[in-house]
Amino acid sequence: MTDEELIACARAARDKAYAPYSRYQVGAALLGADGVVYTGCNVESAAFGAGLCAERGAVAQAVAAGCRHFTKAAVIASGKGICTPCGICRQLLAEFGADLEILCCRSDGSYVRHTLQTLLPFSFDVGAME
Repeated sequence: MTDEELIACARAARDKAYAPYSRYQVGAALLGADGVVYTGCNVESAAFGAGLCAERGAVAQAVAAGCRHFTKAAVIASGKGICTPCGICRQLLAEFGADLEILCCRSDGSYVRHTLQTLLPFSFDVGAME
């Protein structure tokens, strides 16, 4: 799958976002090691803590389908700047592959490529619990 195809999947998910409060729509697409693309969009709530980020929605969809490792992700938002995963999403993504490549996009589809290790250099992992 090309970067542009993965970004198109994230954009399609973004268009389904429920963001009546922030008006900041976000879409994410994860390419699983199984070759399947899993998508998610942000879902806001008047009780702000009950909202869901796009990346976490995509991870939940993948895990429910049995996929536990991802090779590439794309995240795109409705704002003008480059969209990167928030800290909580970075930590959750690290659970499923510290070598993950992330395409951080502007709303026009232009992007910057990062590794998850670059975005979250000292993630908390199972080794910290020993």
